[in-house]
Amino acid sequence: MKTQKAKLAMENCRGRAFTCSPHSSERKTGSAKPNCYSLAALIVLIACLVFPVQSMGQPRSNTPVTITTQPNAIIWIDEIRRGVSDALGKLELQKVSAGRHTLRVRATGFREVTMPLLAGKRTQAVKLTKTTDQAELTFQQAEDAREKARDDTSRQRAVELYRATLKLRPAYPAAHVGLARVFLDLNQYQAGLDEIAAARRTRPSYPEASAVEGRINREAAFTDEAIKSFRRAIREGRGIQPEAHVGLARVLEEKGQYDEAILEFRKAIDQLADSEPIIYQLLGAAYERKQNYKEAVAAYEKYLALAPNGSLAPAIRSIIDQLKREAAGQEIIP
Repeated sequence: MKTQKAKLAMENCRGRAFTCSPHSSERKTGSAKPNCYSLAALIVLIACLVFPVQSMGQPRSNTPVTITTQPNAIIWIDEIRRGVSDALGKLELQKVSAGRHTLRVRATGFREVTMPLLAGKRTQAVKLTKTTDQAELTFQQAEDAREKARDDTSRQRAVELYRATLKLRPAYPAAHVGLARVFLDLNQYQAGLDEIAAARRTRPSYPEASAVEGRINREAAFTDEAIKSFRRAIREGRGIQPEAHVGLARVLEEKGQYDEAILEFRKAIDQLADSEPIIYQLLGAAYERKQNYKEAVAAYEKYLALAPNGSLAPAIRSIIDQLKREAAGQEIIP
């Protein structure tokens, strides 16, 4: 297959290299060859011969990267949360695509840092410095409270911390989005949408804000508005916004558009590099509703491989046993 694609790429390159421009000399009468060899054409041909597979749009390879920083630091790459550093301050990322990336690191009590992820390096150290910025410190407390909240009382405490942050620094888009997430959990949908609007006043193009807006609209049963918000998030993120892809997938699944939903789930999985096993559970459920049982089993088994002790693991094992009996004769699509 690779050989065939390489041959096709070479043929495409040859076609580009030997096509005369409108300003080149016309073929002379009786001549068997066009007079359109140029330095530029030869360069195009050489480039395509050297990189035939890339010219066919093959995906870039992934390489492992280890980030070293403060313990328990949250780490994002291209605004996608990839995990938390361990007690030694290390986080090993098994899949980071080639090319330019932006690295963001946050640890409680330290100033948040955003920097380029150096291409080709297998390890990157991120030095954080202590902060005395009260707005940033309060925001960190609010984020921690939101993530740990398990009931409305603790969520209300997070609301108070976000409001304290915004009192210290009114133009703080991330605090508005965090507060919107809490209001979503509290089923206070209009309050959440108000916070998204406030975030956009400071940061008009904000993929995460649009994704959260989509989630709020979906929970409020505003399906069309949810789709618009998710698509806006994907557009603002230039195609990279896994939260929006998952949200859009769930709306499409609810509308019975299973093929489109599966495509969106797979986009999210690719962008998250297997850092969120729950999406494989969602993908498996979509395949199950489509009655593609073997594909559903494959997705569920991937969830178990990534989270063997996850909260859904016992139920998924039971589902797999049942689906395997129903999947006889079907072929799993890789």
